[in-house]
Amino acid sequence: MSTPPGEYYTEERWQNWIDRIEEEEVDPENEDSARLLLNLQDDAAIAIAKIITDFEDDVVDEETALEEIEGVREIVLDEVDIDDEEKVMLIDGVQTSLVCVFYAAEEFVVEGPAAEGTVVEYVQAAADSEAEEDLDAALGYCVQAGTLVIDGAELDMESIGELEYGLVSEWVNGLDSLQTAMSDPELVEEDEEDAED
Repeated sequence: MSTPPGEYYTEERWQNWIDRIEEEEVDPENEDSARLLLNLQDDAAIAIAKIITDFEDDVVDEETALEEIEGVREIVLDEVDIDDEEKVMLIDGVQTSLVCVFYAAEEFVVEGPAAEGTVVEYVQAAADSEAEEDLDAALGYCVQAGTLVIDGAELDMESIGELEYGLVSEWVNGLDSLQTAMSDPELVEEDEEDAED
Protein backbone atom coordinates (compact mmCIF):
# COMPACT_ATOMS: atom_id res chain seq x y z
CA MET A 1 0.00 0.00 0.00
CA SER A 2 1.52 3.30 -1.06
CA THR A 3 1.62 6.49 0.94
CA PRO A 4 -0.24 9.47 -0.55
CA PRO A 5 1.94 12.45 -1.51
CA GLY A 6 2.65 14.77 1.40
CA GLU A 7 1.87 12.07 3.95
CA TYR A 8 5.26 10.40 4.26
CA TYR A 9 6.12 12.84 7.01
CA THR A 10 4.16 15.75 8.44
CA GLU A 11 4.99 18.87 10.41
CA GLU A 12 2.67 17.58 13.11
CA ARG A 13 4.67 14.36 13.44
CA TRP A 14 7.96 16.23 13.78
CA GLN A 15 6.40 18.70 16.22
CA ASN A 16 5.09 15.87 18.40
CA TRP A 17 8.66 14.65 18.86
CA ILE A 18 9.89 18.19 19.56
CA ASP A 19 7.11 18.75 22.14
CA ARG A 20 8.07 15.51 23.83
CA ILE A 21 11.74 16.50 24.00
CA GLU A 22 10.73 19.90 25.35
CA GLU A 23 8.59 18.34 28.08
CA GLU A 24 11.07 15.70 29.26
CA GLU A 25 14.31 15.96 31.14
CA VAL A 26 16.82 15.25 28.40
CA ASP A 27 20.29 14.03 29.25
CA PRO A 28 22.19 12.47 26.32
CA GLU A 29 24.12 10.29 28.79
CA ASN A 30 20.81 8.81 29.93
CA GLU A 31 19.67 5.78 27.94
CA ASP A 32 16.01 6.84 27.66
CA SER A 33 16.99 10.35 26.52
CA ALA A 34 19.46 8.97 24.00
CA ARG A 35 16.77 6.63 22.67
CA LEU A 36 14.29 9.50 22.36
CA LEU A 37 16.75 11.47 20.24
CA LEU A 38 17.58 8.38 18.17
CA ASN A 39 13.88 7.69 17.62
CA LEU A 40 13.43 11.26 16.40
CA GLN A 41 16.23 10.66 13.90
CA ASP A 42 15.10 7.17 12.89
CA ASP A 43 11.54 8.34 12.35
CA ALA A 44 12.62 10.88 9.73
CA ALA A 45 14.98 8.35 8.12
CA ILE A 46 12.09 5.87 7.85
CA ALA A 47 10.03 8.46 5.95
CA ILE A 48 12.91 8.84 3.49
CA ALA A 49 13.23 5.04 3.19
CA LYS A 50 9.53 4.80 2.34
CA ILE A 51 9.83 7.44 -0.38
CA ILE A 52 12.81 5.61 -1.91
CA THR A 53 11.02 2.26 -1.71
CA ASP A 54 7.95 3.71 -3.44
CA PHE A 55 10.21 5.25 -6.08
CA GLU A 56 11.92 1.91 -6.72
CA ASP A 57 8.52 0.21 -6.90
CA ASP A 58 7.32 2.80 -9.47
CA VAL A 59 4.64 4.06 -7.08
CA VAL A 60 6.05 7.58 -7.43
CA ASP A 61 8.13 9.02 -10.27
CA GLU A 62 11.47 10.80 -9.94
CA GLU A 63 9.98 14.29 -9.72
CA THR A 64 7.49 13.30 -7.02
CA ALA A 65 10.14 11.43 -5.04
CA LEU A 66 12.42 14.48 -5.07
CA GLU A 67 9.53 16.75 -4.04
CA GLU A 68 8.65 14.42 -1.16
CA ILE A 69 12.27 14.25 0.05
CA GLU A 70 12.44 18.04 -0.11
CA GLY A 71 9.20 18.22 1.89
CA VAL A 72 10.63 16.08 4.68
CA ARG A 73 13.88 18.07 4.61
CA GLU A 74 12.02 21.38 5.02
CA ILE A 75 10.12 20.06 8.04
CA VAL A 76 13.13 18.49 9.76
CA LEU A 77 15.72 21.20 9.11
CA ASP A 78 13.46 24.09 10.08
CA GLU A 79 14.57 26.11 13.08
CA VAL A 80 13.29 24.59 16.32
CA ASP A 81 11.37 26.86 18.67
CA ILE A 82 12.53 25.72 22.12
CA ASP A 83 13.86 27.96 24.90
CA ASP A 84 16.24 25.35 26.34
CA GLU A 85 19.54 25.90 24.50
CA GLU A 86 20.93 22.50 25.43
CA LYS A 87 17.91 20.75 23.92
CA VAL A 88 18.20 22.92 20.81
CA MET A 89 21.83 21.76 20.48
CA LEU A 90 20.82 18.11 20.84
CA ILE A 91 18.10 18.46 18.19
CA ASP A 92 20.61 20.33 16.00
CA GLY A 93 22.83 17.24 16.20
CA VAL A 94 19.93 15.11 14.90
CA GLN A 95 19.27 17.63 12.12
CA THR A 96 22.96 17.60 11.14
CA SER A 97 22.97 13.79 11.00
CA LEU A 98 19.95 13.82 8.71
CA VAL A 99 21.42 16.32 6.21
CA CYS A 100 23.45 13.55 4.60
CA VAL A 101 20.38 11.26 4.52
CA PHE A 102 18.45 13.80 2.44
CA TYR A 103 21.30 14.40 -0.01
CA ALA A 104 22.00 10.67 -0.37
CA ALA A 105 18.32 9.99 -1.07
CA GLU A 106 18.20 12.70 -3.75
CA GLU A 107 21.44 11.47 -5.31
CA PHE A 108 20.11 7.90 -5.36
CA VAL A 109 16.84 8.93 -7.01
CA VAL A 110 18.60 10.97 -9.71
CA GLU A 111 21.82 9.03 -10.31
CA GLY A 112 21.42 5.67 -8.58
CA PRO A 113 24.11 4.14 -6.36
CA ALA A 114 27.77 5.13 -6.66
CA ALA A 115 29.32 3.17 -9.53
CA GLU A 116 32.50 2.20 -7.71
CA GLY A 117 34.06 2.21 -4.27
CA THR A 118 32.80 0.83 -0.98
CA VAL A 119 31.00 2.41 1.94
CA VAL A 120 34.16 2.21 4.06
CA GLU A 121 36.30 3.79 1.32
CA TYR A 122 33.91 6.70 0.91
CA VAL A 123 33.63 7.28 4.65
CA GLN A 124 37.43 7.19 4.97
CA ALA A 125 37.74 9.68 2.10
CA ALA A 126 35.17 11.87 3.84
CA ALA A 127 37.12 11.75 7.10
CA ASP A 128 40.34 12.65 5.24
CA SER A 129 38.57 15.58 3.54
CA GLU A 130 37.21 16.80 6.86
CA ALA A 131 40.71 16.67 8.32
CA GLU A 132 41.79 18.92 5.45
CA GLU A 133 38.79 21.18 6.16
CA ASP A 134 37.21 20.46 2.78
CA LEU A 135 33.69 19.95 4.10
CA ASP A 136 32.00 20.03 0.68
CA ALA A 137 34.10 17.08 -0.46
CA ALA A 138 33.52 15.33 2.88
CA LEU A 139 29.76 15.64 2.47
CA GLY A 140 30.02 14.47 -1.16
CA TYR A 141 31.84 11.31 -0.10
CA CYS A 142 29.32 10.62 2.66
CA VAL A 143 26.49 11.08 0.17
CA GLN A 144 28.09 8.49 -2.15
CA ALA A 145 28.41 6.13 0.81
CA GLY A 146 24.73 6.78 1.48
CA THR A 147 23.69 5.81 -2.05
CA LEU A 148 25.43 2.47 -1.53
CA VAL A 149 23.68 1.99 1.82
CA ILE A 150 20.34 2.64 0.10
CA ASP A 151 21.32 0.08 -2.54
CA GLY A 152 21.86 -2.54 0.16
CA ALA A 153 25.57 -2.27 0.96
CA GLU A 154 26.34 -2.62 4.65
CA LEU A 155 27.50 0.31 6.71
CA ASP A 156 29.65 -1.67 9.16
CA MET A 157 30.48 0.70 12.00
CA GLU A 158 33.25 -1.63 13.21
CA SER A 159 34.98 -1.64 9.81
CA ILE A 160 34.85 2.14 9.70
CA GLY A 161 36.60 2.35 13.03
CA GLU A 162 36.85 5.35 15.29
CA LEU A 163 35.92 8.59 13.57
CA GLU A 164 36.98 11.90 15.02
CA TYR A 165 33.93 13.64 16.42
CA GLY A 166 32.77 16.11 13.80
CA LEU A 167 30.49 16.48 10.82
CA VAL A 168 31.52 13.20 9.19
CA SER A 169 30.79 11.22 12.35
CA GLU A 170 27.38 12.99 12.55
CA TRP A 171 26.61 12.24 8.90
CA VAL A 172 27.64 8.60 9.27
CA ASN A 173 25.38 8.41 12.31
CA GLY A 174 22.53 9.54 10.04
CA LEU A 175 23.44 6.93 7.44
CA ASP A 176 23.31 4.29 10.18
CA SER A 177 19.69 5.34 10.83
CA LEU A 178 19.03 5.20 7.09
CA GLN A 179 20.45 1.68 6.90
CA THR A 180 18.14 0.56 9.70
CA ALA A 181 15.21 2.29 8.01
CA MET A 182 15.88 0.67 4.63
CA SER A 183 15.97 -2.79 6.19
CA ASP A 184 12.85 -2.25 8.33
CA PRO A 185 10.86 0.80 7.23
CA GLU A 186 8.27 0.62 9.98
CA LEU A 187 7.35 3.85 11.68
CA VAL A 188 8.71 4.38 15.14
CA GLU A 189 5.77 4.56 17.47
CA GLU A 190 5.90 7.82 19.37
CA ASP A 191 4.79 6.16 22.60
CA GLU A 192 6.87 3.01 22.10
CA GLU A 193 8.63 3.35 25.46
CA ASP A 194 5.31 3.81 27.24
CA ALA A 195 4.13 0.49 25.86
CA GLU A 196 7.23 -1.21 27.24
CA ASP A 197 6.78 0.12 30.78
